[in-house]
Amino acid sequence: MSVEIRIIPCLSDNYAVLLHDPATEATAVIDAPEATPILEALDREGWHLTHILVTHHHADHVDGVLALKGQYGATVVGPKREAAGIPGIDVEVVDGDPVAVGSLISRVMETPGHTAGHIVYLFEGERLLFAGDTLFVMGCGRPIECDPPVLWHSLVRLRTLPDDLAVYCGHEYTVANGKFALSVDPENGALLGRVAEAEAARKLGQPTIPALLGDEKLTNPFLRADDPAMAERLGLGESDPAAVFTELRARKNVFRG
Repeated sequence: MSVEIRIIPCLSDNYAVLLHDPATEATAVIDAPEATPILEALDREGWHLTHILVTHHHADHVDGVLALKGQYGATVVGPKREAAGIPGIDVEVVDGDPVAVGSLISRVMETPGHTAGHIVYLFEGERLLFAGDTLFVMGCGRPIECDPPVLWHSLVRLRTLPDDLAVYCGHEYTVANGKFALSVDPENGALLGRVAEAEAARKLGQPTIPALLGDEKLTNPFLRADDPAMAERLGLGESDPAAVFTELRARKNVFRG
């Protein structure tokens, strides 16, 4: 039996994701922005929460942790570098550590940038990547605790992963990200198509996640800072890719399109 996944909208634009292993009945939630919608989804499915996998310490990813742990006794897993900011943490993980949810095995990847200790969970067997706030659909997180080049190098690392991975991110930012992407890459046909699809999905109230990593490689400007054409469009000529990424991120910070 294959893995079962449920996307749970939380707060104003966050997502939590339930991951259920039918073979063992183990169930994990990736990030816990708030408890109530997650509890409701678990009750609806009849699943027992066994694990809470945290990507980083920000409140809009951990505020529901203690209520969920109190209800189910779930094991809380999170980045060792941010353990002090993750309530109820039981298992502190670092790069390369395996994390099992029943028979489903993930590998932790450290992706600093948005926060200094941010991690993602890669379930290679299931072709799933839970990217938190490092990589968004057609966008990336804001580098808050690190300089932009640190985040760039984390994104380059994710870019090396297989194209067929389904990427689940922590926020519904896709339409806004797509509009910015078009401002710096207006002739990208694949990008135009993806933005139109995202706008249509949101009008129907549907989530725009997951996204295939291969599609992100073609359309996400933040994964293409080492593309000479991107540097040229930004007026940066032969600048270092980290400098191009820094400029992209600075433009996104003030973009109001």
